Amino acid sequence: MKPLNIEEFLIWYFILFTYVIYALGLLFPATALLAWVLFFLVIKRSKSICVSWRLWMWCICMVVILFATYMGIDDFKLGANAQLRGTLGWLTTSAVFALFILSGCLNIRPQLIYRAVCILCLQSLVAIPITFIAYQLNLPDILYSSPVERFIQNGPIFYQVGFYAIDYDTQSLRLFLFAPWCPALGLIGNIYFFLALEEKNRFWRYIGIIGAVAMSIVSVSRSAFVALPVVLVLTWLLRNLFKPKIQVISGLVCFFSGIFSTNLLELFKNTSEEFSSSRASSSRVRSALVRIALDRWKEAKIWGHGTQDPGPKVVANLPIGSHHTWAGLLFAKGATGFLAFMLPFVISFFDLALKSYTSKVAKVSLSVLLVLLIFSFGEQVDILGYLCFPGLILIGMGLQEQPSYFTTINPCHAERSEASHKYRNVL
Repeated sequence: MKPLNIEEFLIWYFILFTYVIYALGLLFPATALLAWVLFFLVIKRSKSICVSWRLWMWCICMVVILFATYMGIDDFKLGANAQLRGTLGWLTTSAVFALFILSGCLNIRPQLIYRAVCILCLQSLVAIPITFIAYQLNLPDILYSSPVERFIQNGPIFYQVGFYAIDYDTQSLRLFLFAPWCPALGLIGNIYFFLALEEKNRFWRYIGIIGAVAMSIVSVSRSAFVALPVVLVLTWLLRNLFKPKIQVISGLVCFFSGIFSTNLLELFKNTSEEFSSSRASSSRVRSALVRIALDRWKEAKIWGHGTQDPGPKVVANLPIGSHHTWAGLLFAKGATGFLAFMLPFVISFFDLALKSYTSKVAKVSLSVLLVLLIFSFGEQVDILGYLCFPGLILIGMGLQEQPSYFTTINPCHAERSEASHKYRNVL
């Protein structure tokens, strides 16, 4: 497996050298730079590429989020410095999220991303015991922080390099490897799992799956434990929803669920309580952050507050608007930012669900999108695009594809789709 063009070269070696870039404390800004380089490649080749409107929709909606940021900061008179920081933050978060999706229109083979991710999973299998040894030797959990943060000023946690973390609730060991915090590693592990499933080489497929599951386990992320089996079931169900047997079984399940609804509701309630009590302090803080964010959203319903505010002691001084994508968008970007992120998300879901019947790329893209959806209720996935960019590129590939019955309507896309299909099967 070798890169065949500049975009594949950049993505291939960037994934392979993820740990090296992380060790330099440059993973966050370097990934953002990669997104913008790929964007310029898209612009350069725009005359030869029929870019789907779905990809441009993501970019336009992210520009709307930037506008909401400006308006929120202006409404609260936060000053020019806040405007500058808001712009820099947008260039490295929301914009990056959309630009990697847009990059899916480039000539990038899915199999190249699958193989690169599997190799990174192998590196993680080597890194995990090293972090455990560091913990046993009582080495510092955080080694150092990159000075680059002083220029971007979006939080030192994105530039810290370390080995492990100790959970403040259970005092247990948790790993974050090259992620900024532990649940983010669980998000990456889940996404990499579904990418590794599509690797054709059996050896690398097993390595990728084992490594991705290991990353999810050592993160001790409850969302990771829930998302993996749920997304597996949901993806299979959505791809087979219109089969007669599945419809009959679904009808029977709904029928018996209605009969035993009381018992099922009680089981669900008990399971939810056990899920929350497993890390009670974390659940309490996250719940409080959401309540405060939704309550203070009333202060600026349209444009939001423009930025996150420091939280009180009851939420461990964590920023208001963090740890929840949708509540965070409502607080910081208002209803405008919330809808600007939700609209392309919903359209992408239905588009990929439709295409997943006939396209393997769309099936993988749908799984990645479902993982992001589940994690969005406990993480700010809109700022973690730099971590899960292989999955975002796959989403872009899925959105770029057209169902077979559209190819006769759009000859330009038909020609592009056929050429891209032949190109991507070159190994």
